[in-house]
Amino acid sequence: MNQEKDNMPAAGDLSPFERIRRTNDAGVEYWSSRDFALVLGYSDYRNFETVLGKARLACFNSGHRIEDHFVEVTEMVPIGSGAQRPIKTVLLSRYACYLIVQNADPSKEIVALGQNYFALQTRRQELSERTTEEVRRSLLREEMRLHNIRLAGTVRVAGVIESRDYAIFQDHGYRGLYGGLGAKDLHQRRGLKKSQHILDHMGSTELAANLFRTTQTEEKLRRDKVRGKAGAYLTHRQVGEKVRKTIQDLGGTMPENLPLAESIRKLGTKKKKPPKALKNREPGAD
Repeated sequence: MNQEKDNMPAAGDLSPFERIRRTNDAGVEYWSSRDFALVLGYSDYRNFETVLGKARLACFNSGHRIEDHFVEVTEMVPIGSGAQRPIKTVLLSRYACYLIVQNADPSKEIVALGQNYFALQTRRQELSERTTEEVRRSLLREEMRLHNIRLAGTVRVAGVIESRDYAIFQDHGYRGLYGGLGAKDLHQRRGLKKSQHILDHMGSTELAANLFRTTQTEEKLRRDKVRGKAGAYLTHRQVGEKVRKTIQDLGGTMPENLPLAESIRKLGTKKKKPPKALKNREPGAD
């Protein structure tokens, strides 16, 4: 939430909370704690700071990063005769506003109005984000299926032909990416049944990491003209390890620590039927 540019909406019949909503040049919405305090009827900002403190604590307890929703800045305000003085202001996300009205004085009518407004808006945002995540997961899962088919064909040239050997090959990829954990380990760690596919229960971030592992392994097998099962196994594990190292260097969450997602088969998203030429898929193509 960089305060690059303030675009205040026209008053009209908008909610008082919409009237003080701002957006920066990047299109990110935010609210000023100074504006918010006045709308909620806190004439003394020091009293509002107590509410801010409670909201920050609620944010922390809910598992969110406080700095993502409460950004402290210094603003210059006019005090007359062309002079200005600095004041501390907090730029608030929509979620921060929701937490504030939940912790504000409930006897104020405007607070009750704010609770209804931000509860509804936050719920809408959650539903929108969830829908986006489901679409992203579906697309990535389909990409994984197709690239696993290609990988199976490439590794066959390297000498991995039997189903059992292909399973070992895939396991090496998982062990590289998941810090030594194989497919069986991941099933147990996540409480999945043997019939449930690991990829079906991954979120978009985890699927993207596995897709990168798959595509880069295929490229390396072709480029290096790897031959022999041992070489193929080692290649897959090394690529997985490099992808893991990249995630680590970027400060990301290790894939084994990402949350288990609902089975993608329950999302109800239509999936494209595979071309007829792909009906006889290679082992482990899912």
